[in-house]
Amino acid sequence: MPAKTIMIQGTTSDAGKSTLATGLCRLLARRGVRVAPFKPQNMALNSAVTIDGGEIGRSQAVQALACGIEPHTDMNPILLKPNSTIGSQVIVQGRAIGNMDAAAYHRYKPEAMNAVLASHRRLAGHYDCIVVEGAGSPAEINLRTGDIANMGFAEAVDCPVILVADIDRGGVFAHLVGTLALLSESEQRRVVGFVINRFRGDVGLLQPGLDWLEHYTGKPVLGVLPYLQGLHIEAEDSLSRSSVRPTLGTAQTLRVVAPVLPRLSNHTDFDPLRLHPQVEFTLVGPGQAIPAADLIILPGSKNTRNDLDWLRANGWEPAILRHLRFGGKLIGICGGFQMLGRMLHDPLGVEGAAGSTAGLGLLEMETTLTAHKRLERQEGRLAIADAAVSGYEIHMGVSSGPALERPAVSLPDGADGAVSADGQVLGTYLHGLLDHPEACLALLRWAGLEEAVRLDYRAEREAHIDRLADMLEQHLQLERLTALLPSALLQGAC
Repeated sequence: MPAKTIMIQGTTSDAGKSTLATGLCRLLARRGVRVAPFKPQNMALNSAVTIDGGEIGRSQAVQALACGIEPHTDMNPILLKPNSTIGSQVIVQGRAIGNMDAAAYHRYKPEAMNAVLASHRRLAGHYDCIVVEGAGSPAEINLRTGDIANMGFAEAVDCPVILVADIDRGGVFAHLVGTLALLSESEQRRVVGFVINRFRGDVGLLQPGLDWLEHYTGKPVLGVLPYLQGLHIEAEDSLSRSSVRPTLGTAQTLRVVAPVLPRLSNHTDFDPLRLHPQVEFTLVGPGQAIPAADLIILPGSKNTRNDLDWLRANGWEPAILRHLRFGGKLIGICGGFQMLGRMLHDPLGVEGAAGSTAGLGLLEMETTLTAHKRLERQEGRLAIADAAVSGYEIHMGVSSGPALERPAVSLPDGADGAVSADGQVLGTYLHGLLDHPEACLALLRWAGLEEAVRLDYRAEREAHIDRLADMLEQHLQLERLTALLPSALLQGAC
C-alpha cells in the first residue's frame, strides 16, 4: 500500500509549519508509525549533512530526528541557499548544481518538479506516512505558475492539506479566509481543516470566531495550539536576536557575542549557547554597539568575502583586535574560520564576483574557494582539552598555511582547523561544534567559564520535541484527523 501523505501549509512564513510538522512526526513515530518528513522546496541557509552524503534544510533534519530516522536527501529534494539579493545556490537531491537568479530558477522549475516527485515516490515506497511541509504561503499569486512548494505539489500527488496560521501576528481569521479565497476551487477542496498556532489566553473567548470560521468556510478547526514559552525547535532559517539571560543561581556568567552577518548560515551552531544557563548570548546586528564579551564567535557565511566587508564596515575588526588585546577568546566557524586567515581567494566567482579579499590576519593561512563542496559528518577530539566533538562540514573552501599545523580538532582521517600560538583564537570547519556535551563543556572552560555546568544539548533537543508532541496530543482534534490517516493516530498504524 502506498504511503499516506499529509501536507502542512501556512498562511505566512513562520506561521508554524515546521513546528506542526515536527510535532506530528514525533506523535506518529511514538505510535509505531513508520513516518518520514518531506519538504519539496526549501529556501534556507541552515542545512545539515545527510546519511547519504548530501545536504538538506535543517528543519527536515530535525523532523527526521523526530521520526527516529536518519535524514536523507530525498526528504528535501530542492534546497535554495541565497548568496545575494537576487540569486541562490541551487541544491538538487543533496548536490549543488550551480547558482541561479530568480528568472533562471523559474525556467528550471519543471526539471525541479521531476526531482521532487521522484524523491517523494522513493520515500513513499519505504514509509507508511509522509508529513510534508510547504514553504511560505500558497496564496503568493506571483509564484503560483509552476509552483512546486505548495499547492502545485499537493495537486501533483493528490494529498490533503492542513492550513496553519499564527494568531500572534493578529488578523488570524483574515489570514485563513483570505488565503483560502485566493486558491483555485480544486485547491480549496484540498484544504481539509485549519490549525491556529501560538494562542495565549482563554480559548473560550476565541470560540465565537472558531464557530464563525467553520460555518463560513465549511471546514473544521483541527486545533488551537497554545503558545509554548521557552520551546526550542531548531530554526529553519529565521533568527531571533534576543539575548538569552542566565537562569542558574551562580555569580559566574560567560558573555558571548556574535554578528548577524547578511548571509549568516547555520546559526543553529549557537543553540547550545542559547540554552546554557550560565551563558549570556547576544546577537549584534548592523549599526548596533558591540558589547564587551568573554567570547566572540564569527559564524558561517554563504558569501564570506562580502560578509567580511560587512564586518569591517560595522566596526568589528577593531573591536575584535581590542577584544584579543584584553585577553578575550575568539572562535571562527566555517566561513568565520576562513575570515581569520591572511587572504580569501575566489578565483572562480563561486560566491560572487571573482577576486581576493584580505582576511583578519589572525591565523597564518589562506583560503581558496573551489567549485567542489565538501559535505562530511565528522567525529573527533578537541585539541584544547582532548574532549569528544562531533559535527559536520559544509563548505567550498580549501585552507592552507602554517596555522594548520596546530589543528583545533583531530579526526580519524586527519585534522581540522587551527588554534593560534597564544591559544586565544580557534577556527574550525565543523558546524555543530558545541552540540556534544563534552566539547561544549571544554570550550566554555577554555573561554573563561571555569565552573561550567555540563549541558547535553541533544538530550535537551529531544525533550523539547517530546514537549511539542505532548502539546499536539492534547490540543489537536485527533479524531478528525483519522479521516486523513485512518488508524495512525489512534491505533498506531497507517
